[in-house]
Formats: sequence, structure tokens, C-alpha cells
Amino acid sequence: MDESGATGGHGGTLIGMRRIPGGSFLMGSDRHYPEEGPAHRVTVGPFWMDETTVTNRQFAAFVAATGYVTVAERPLDPALYPGATAENLQPGCLVFTGTEGPVDTRDYRNWWCWVPGACWRHPEGPGSDNDDRADHPVIQVAYEDAEAYARWAGKALPTEAEWEFAARGGSEGKEFVWGNELTPDGLHMANTWQGPFPWRNDADDGYDLTAPVASYPHNGFGLYDMAGNVWQWTTDWFATRHAADPDKPCCGPTDPRGPAMEGSFDPATPAIRIPRKVVKGGSFLCAPSYCRRYRPAARHAQMVDSGMSHIGFRCIRRDRPAA
Repeated sequence: MDESGATGGHGGTLIGMRRIPGGSFLMGSDRHYPEEGPAHRVTVGPFWMDETTVTNRQFAAFVAATGYVTVAERPLDPALYPGATAENLQPGCLVFTGTEGPVDTRDYRNWWCWVPGACWRHPEGPGSDNDDRADHPVIQVAYEDAEAYARWAGKALPTEAEWEFAARGGSEGKEFVWGNELTPDGLHMANTWQGPFPWRNDADDGYDLTAPVASYPHNGFGLYDMAGNVWQWTTDWFATRHAADPDKPCCGPTDPRGPAMEGSFDPATPAIRIPRKVVKGGSFLCAPSYCRRYRPAARHAQMVDSGMSHIGFRCIRRDRPAA
């Protein structure tokens, strides 16, 4: 894909994309976080996927061409955020802020801060910019923003099943995108957190925050950064478990589209009626001591209105109409 977001090519090839052949695979895991289970067999059809997550350069071209204004740059509706202070109702995003020492990792508010003025152009807030990060993944994009870019580029966002199939790169049952060792022969295969989270990142992999796309080896399908760097939006609504059929462990649905939106609301915050999508892949904030979600089976819930320092996206183009 070029800077304009256009795709093309010769002989059936889409520039900047890789063809994913489709097939049957074992989705999820019964060995890790509970929301990853039950492991179940799923089939997906063939599609094309962006080799990398969408970059700041590509997103800037989209904004220049369309005048698009991201969710983080628009005024907030107080009705959606009962009890929020006036400061927290200003346009902005959640920005990761490392702590000075050990903290209770059960409370994410220790390292996430709402920063008015933070957006994709100013990822850490006013005064920050992307001047030296053109080839880093765009961040601080809500689901609506990712969907708008995909439409403009003539593409779509992947389902959770499509994303996970592509991430596995043709291998089944492996712990990671690249195999069963986190750092084979001491080599860092993804941009993750090294050290005690969230107060000291030793950055043994070379990066404190995001890395330029394609900084690490690609997977078996030629896709980069399907683990670490930034979480990636999918189209599926989040549910706390996969909706697998226990009576059919050997076979499963074809091109599943996930549960209904109504089940995606966070039961811990019943007053906030903002639905949640599944994000996949983990990010530069994932650490063995805190969040081992840099695995293809891992999944996380993300409110559709929220941009954050560690969430981006990539697009697909299907060989057939969506079901």
C-alpha cells in the first residue's frame, strides 16, 4: 500500500498485502487466560492482509485526503460518562505513564492517565508529535477511526478468527507467532516489555515505546508485528469466553463473526454503556510478569470509543463477500 492508502499490483497481487490462504485451525487456548477458552476448531476463507499495521504516514495521508477528525479530537458526550469530571470530558486519550517504582498492578489507573489534547497527531499530549515516527504504527485511534480508514482504503478490519489464523502463520498449537520460546537463542522476536512492569522497561529489545513497523522478523505468512508493538482492532464484539460448541470439538463454524453487541458491555461498570470489541496481539506494554498476551490466542476487551498509547490496527481484503 502506498502513502495514499491505495492498493494495486500485477498478476493478482495487492501491494503491501499478503494473501492468507484460509483453512481450518484450532482457535484459542485452554492453557492461559480464561477468556481464551475453550480452544475450538474454526475455518476461515482466504483473504489478503496488510503486511504491517497502519503507520502514522499512511494515516496522515488518509486525514489529508478526507479531512477526517478522529474520535479523540471531538467533544465528549457527558451522558456516556456519568460522574466524569469536566477535565476528563475534554477531547483526549489515555496515555501510558510509567511509575517511579513498584505499584499495585491490579489497578491500571496507576499507569494510565487521561490527557486532554492527546490524539494520533500528539500521542503523549500537547507538545508531542510524530515527526520522527512516520513509520511507527498509528496509535490513539478508536474503533470508528480504524473502520473509517479501512473503508477509505477499500478494505475492512479482520474478524478475530481471521486475525488469529493469520497471526499463526500456518502453524498450529504454537505458543507464540514464531514458535514455543519467547526469545529463541536470546533473540527478541517482538516489541514487548522487559523488566518489572510498569516502572522499569530495560528495553533489551531496543525500544521503550512503539517500534517502527517491520522491525522484527515476519511470520510464516509474511506478516510483521502480529505480536507486541500495538494491540490491533478486530470487528468482533467481546465475550468472556469463545462461543464454541462442546458437542463438536472436531469441527466448528466457518468465518465466525463473534457474539452480539449486547453481551460486550463491561459488567464491572454497568453505568457506562459503551460496547467493547476484541483487540489482539498484545503490545510493547506486555511483560511476562504482568500480561502474557503477546500470543496469537490472547485477546482483550476494548471500549470502542477509546484511543490508547498501545492500540493500532491493520486491514484486510477478502476474496469473497463477508457473511
